[in-house]
Amino acid sequence: MQTCYRHPDRETGLSCSECGRPICTECMTPAAVGIRCPDHAGRSRTIRAPRIVARPSGTATATKALIGLNVLVYLLTAAQGRGDGSVFIKFVLFGPWVGQGDWWRLVTSMFLHWSFIHIATNMVALWFVGAPVEQYLGRVRFVLLYFVSGLAGSAGALLQAPQSPIAGASGAVFGILGAMLILEWQVTGSLAGQAMTWIAINLVISFAIPGISWGGHIGGLIGGILVTLTFARWGRGHAAYGRLGLPGGLGLTVVAVGSIALAYWKVRGYA
Repeated sequence: MQTCYRHPDRETGLSCSECGRPICTECMTPAAVGIRCPDHAGRSRTIRAPRIVARPSGTATATKALIGLNVLVYLLTAAQGRGDGSVFIKFVLFGPWVGQGDWWRLVTSMFLHWSFIHIATNMVALWFVGAPVEQYLGRVRFVLLYFVSGLAGSAGALLQAPQSPIAGASGAVFGILGAMLILEWQVTGSLAGQAMTWIAINLVISFAIPGISWGGHIGGLIGGILVTLTFARWGRGHAAYGRLGLPGGLGLTVVAVGSIALAYWKVRGYA
């Protein structure tokens, strides 16, 4: 691993887009064309907050793939009558069935949707929120964030309503919103940004409309925040410029295992 040219004791995977020299997170300055070292950052060291919720540029391959998978599963279930079809019954989240050993439902339920409105709202949110976050975290960490946040959302949904059938990608989407919150905080030093506004509005909707799994939304949000904090090594690095590494992998494992443990604690009486 190369080391920062100004701090030889610090390993880094970053380099200046102008001269190519390796730099650590302390020495880097984000710019429109990449990151710059102090010698090529210009006179100003001010880092402006990125417009994280703006329409993203680039490919956002993982986001598109996740949207495509959700749409494909929806079309399959729609052809079977959605909630009455065999796929929906096999994969929907339902506490008693999870308690009897159907643990895959904690993951598969995040790809099921009850109606066209349901999947349309989730997929629009996934695109506008997921694509820019994917650009900051990278494809691999973004996909891991999505699945672990969805798993945390399933645990939260079971804690709230274990005997109600639950489906939807909103737990994972709330996890991505949690990641956006941490990314904005690391750049601006404030939590009162665009991400917090989106979170507040959607939480109000979650509690105001009957039948929405607010437990799944809160669980996914908490899961996404915890995962992104581990990507940032709990404030010692920047989530947008790091690698998965041991801290990130350990954090993902803790959140995933903790979510499964909470779900087991809630449904163990149904076995």
